[in-house]
Amino acid sequence: MHLYPKTMSTYGDRGNILTLKKRSQWRGIEIDILKADIGDALPEADLYFWGGGQDQQQKLVSIDLQGEKAKFLKKEVEKYKPMLLICGGYQLMGKFYTAEDKKIMGVGALDLYTEASSQRMIGNILIHLNPELGIEDKWQGENISTIVGFENHSGKTYLGKALKPLGKVMKGYGNNGEDKGEGAIYKNVVGCYEHGPLLPKNPHLADFLIKEALQVKYQKDIQLSPLDDTLEWQAHMQIAKKLIRGHKSLIFSLRGIHG
Repeated sequence: MHLYPKTMSTYGDRGNILTLKKRSQWRGIEIDILKADIGDALPEADLYFWGGGQDQQQKLVSIDLQGEKAKFLKKEVEKYKPMLLICGGYQLMGKFYTAEDKKIMGVGALDLYTEASSQRMIGNILIHLNPELGIEDKWQGENISTIVGFENHSGKTYLGKALKPLGKVMKGYGNNGEDKGEGAIYKNVVGCYEHGPLLPKNPHLADFLIKEALQVKYQKDIQLSPLDDTLEWQAHMQIAKKLIRGHKSLIFSLRGIHG
């Protein structure tokens, strides 16, 4: 399910949908892409994606969300439905976003809030994944437990006690540029600030979402057939190495990137 594709889908966010679709189809998994925007009903889906948007778009979506839609999304979160939330979608799944001294109310499914700031946090970002997620892959005999992406936001997000960050910022700003945390994980919900899009350069995260969607749907353990991700990992590594170049402490702390 692509949430608010017309109203909130900036900086190539739609590429995440294409990645999920192709990685599923390459494995013989049938996939239907549902879309729901302002004024549309929200049908139940196996996996949800919600991209970014400017403050004005977020205000419009916030109004549309209140009531039954917010209740529905909260229930889907608690059912362990996988969700990938980017930037504005990430912010709106939380409690509220304060901009110009006014609160833009969110779904309230995640224990987080966001405050607008005068600081523009923009650029490539590298994070070391939270090991509790178990999202790790191997390429050329090395373990890869990093995420690369591109962030562009002025909102500062703060996590409550019920949430853990998606990972630790090794290069970039992350949630707020202060506590070294980036994104959030709750059940099978992944929220973060990486545009770009995120999934083409991070196939392990894409496969995590696909696998969890299938496991929740069929209530059994699922093993995805492997794909040739040579190009994807080359892109991932090129960005990661560029970001840590000249920082020996980072090079030796990230397995699979040094060399």
